[in-house]
Amino acid sequence: MRDGAGGRSTGLRNFRWYTWWSLTASMAVFLLLYSRRWVRSPDVVGWPKGVAIVALVVLTVAAVVLFSLRVLRAARAHPAHLGPATVRWLVAGSLSAVVLGVISLVMGDHELWSLAPATMLSIIAVFLAPGRRRILIASGVVAAAVIGAGAGLLAGESWLFAAAFPAGMVAVAAWATLGMLWAWDVAERLDQARELAAEVAVKDERLRFAADLHDIQGHHLQVIALKAELAARLVQADPARAEAEMREVQRLSTDALSDTRAVVQGYRRTTLEAEIANAAKVLTAAGIDARMAADPDAAELSSAGRHLLGLVMRETTTNVLRHSRARHAEAAYQVSDGLARLRVANDGVSDPPRGDTGTGLAALAERLQAAGGSLTWAREGDRFEVVATLPVEVAAGVAG
Repeated sequence: MRDGAGGRSTGLRNFRWYTWWSLTASMAVFLLLYSRRWVRSPDVVGWPKGVAIVALVVLTVAAVVLFSLRVLRAARAHPAHLGPATVRWLVAGSLSAVVLGVISLVMGDHELWSLAPATMLSIIAVFLAPGRRRILIASGVVAAAVIGAGAGLLAGESWLFAAAFPAGMVAVAAWATLGMLWAWDVAERLDQARELAAEVAVKDERLRFAADLHDIQGHHLQVIALKAELAARLVQADPARAEAEMREVQRLSTDALSDTRAVVQGYRRTTLEAEIANAAKVLTAAGIDARMAADPDAAELSSAGRHLLGLVMRETTTNVLRHSRARHAEAAYQVSDGLARLRVANDGVSDPPRGDTGTGLAALAERLQAAGGSLTWAREGDRFEVVATLPVEVAAGVAG
């Protein structure tokens, strides 16, 4: 419902103005019904009419200003947040409403005397918290009923009607005002919720991007470091082999740069088949006996699923190179009963260095769990094993 991070959408802005016009128009109709019975009456003359007209003008201006403060400026009402200007207008409007109510009662208008106080009471209610708002409205209904009943008895009229009509006026005015304001508040909260959801989606995408970048850079840099170290050892004993290893380092650096650019552009997708083949080559180059076994039914897994399991394969391969002195490593992949299972194990595991929290596997575990799968890992002696499971049908939107 927003145009962007900085402005409200046209629909919400129009609804805000609709709410304001509805509130002010309703208030104007109520006050018109109140004033037309006595402002034009030839029986009302002198200072009572002058005082009533001034009070009516003050109440009208106060209502317009207060509705503007509550709706147009989107200032959520709370007693602790009321500014000095808001308090002054509330006091001015309340005094005017009391004056109008008293004059009406004195002049014998036992039906509409409560209209002005009811209008102002409903305006005050919009600036209160829900609990206090209910107390105020209930108190207003009771007070209107008591005052109306007393005035009716003194005038020799039906006290029941004199009590019920003012009480109903207070309830109707509060219901009309708070109902329209409630609709506006709901729309505003929905707008804020959408904005928050958009911010969360952006943060989630950033985390996903950071995880992918960590996987790519960590894997490539670990292999580059291994190749460079091997070339440094061979430079004296076997210069030709050292030169070949450095060419491999150059190729890996180029691949790392290309993969990083692809991730930034959102195009790169890892596949399990490619990562298994790459792991066999890299681990063998590191002097590790790598045994890879893949089920021929691997094609049954969706592309999204192969992407996720490929990330697991790449992360575990990087961990073997970084956190172990492994002599043997193995990976087995199979599909059965609609469930794909990848198991990667190695020996010679060592404790990770301080500061390395192993967030790669933890982040992947969250992603597999969101896709309906699981990722577990366990250490027994110097052996470390990672097991990933995933339903064959994985939605691309979940896995991506």
